[in-house]
Amino acid sequence: MTEGSKIRVLIADDSAFMRKVLLSILSADPQIDIVGEARDGVEAVSKAESLHPDVITMDINMPHMDGLKATEVIMSTKPRPVVVVSSESRDGAEVTLKALELGAIDFVTKPSSGIDLDMNTVREELVRKVKVASKVRVVRTAARIATQAHRPTEPAMPFPAPQRSSGLSASSGNEAQKPGGKFPIVVLAASTGGPATLMQLMPLFPKNFPGSVLIVQHMPGSYTSQFSEQLAGVSSIRISEASPGEVIQSGCAYVCPGSHHLRLSTAGRITLDDGPRINGYRPCADVTLEAVAAYAGPMAVSVVLTGMGNDGSRGVQAIKQANGHVIAQDEASSIIFGMPAEAIRTGSVDQVVSLDQVYPTIEKRVLYVLGAARVGAL
Repeated sequence: MTEGSKIRVLIADDSAFMRKVLLSILSADPQIDIVGEARDGVEAVSKAESLHPDVITMDINMPHMDGLKATEVIMSTKPRPVVVVSSESRDGAEVTLKALELGAIDFVTKPSSGIDLDMNTVREELVRKVKVASKVRVVRTAARIATQAHRPTEPAMPFPAPQRSSGLSASSGNEAQKPGGKFPIVVLAASTGGPATLMQLMPLFPKNFPGSVLIVQHMPGSYTSQFSEQLAGVSSIRISEASPGEVIQSGCAYVCPGSHHLRLSTAGRITLDDGPRINGYRPCADVTLEAVAAYAGPMAVSVVLTGMGNDGSRGVQAIKQANGHVIAQDEASSIIFGMPAEAIRTGSVDQVVSLDQVYPTIEKRVLYVLGAARVGAL
């Protein structure tokens, strides 16, 4: 989309009435132009290729080809930003997460009755998310299909066996812990585009990773439990939704519930706070990063991944001040470069790397701090 031009939108929905409602809502905005309608997934794929829309609104339940398959085809051939608009998006539905993992940018839940009046209640959300999607750097992806086809039994990257004296392993991590039993803690912060990105990244962590991983993904609270299960289904490292009072352990990854902020106590226990949004975010990555900086110091590793907004920019400064290490995903591999760009602007980022280099960069830093701890340099 060129600057100053209208956002070209393709509406895909099997209901003629719903297509009319969506057209009425979106075309009322002077920045949006409806360029076509599709009655099923087959038409959505065909018209996405012929009409070159800036954004596609995608229903899930459609005949001939459903919205999931259409999203997979579009995102793996000639990708376009997709916003799922479906009643299937309700109550943390697995199908919505599948769409996000396949590369859909966001979702809007149709009201239960589906009448015109009810759709007007989501008017603002729909228009806002379509506008955000139009700014997305689309990435060719079919992340969920690819990762499920090759669920790792061993790390996706070469990884030394535990009995070796060098390289990452849970046993070497325990031997090299700081006084007080602390070990490396990696915080992954993500927002828009995060589900697909994390589905590619998390399978690279081995089951014997000698540190903890805390995942802060902007996502409604009703979705993070299911998202944790789907991440666990394609990964070797143990992944679960974080529980209050749980003591973090090496070789484990914890997904922050979408309805809470996550902190660590001085004893390394997870504390969850369902208080108000902080700087517009809940969960707020800044909160977790600041807590990890205070707890882990130089053993803290911050990774700011794709996302809209500036969450993480304050927290990475705390990590840096604690002599931890800060990594940001680069623009070329980010679906939305907002969060990494804001982190970089703080001057606290040590390395800017592509998505395929994020895990190797984490591994290198963790090896370094474990080695330093082993000789008493931390």
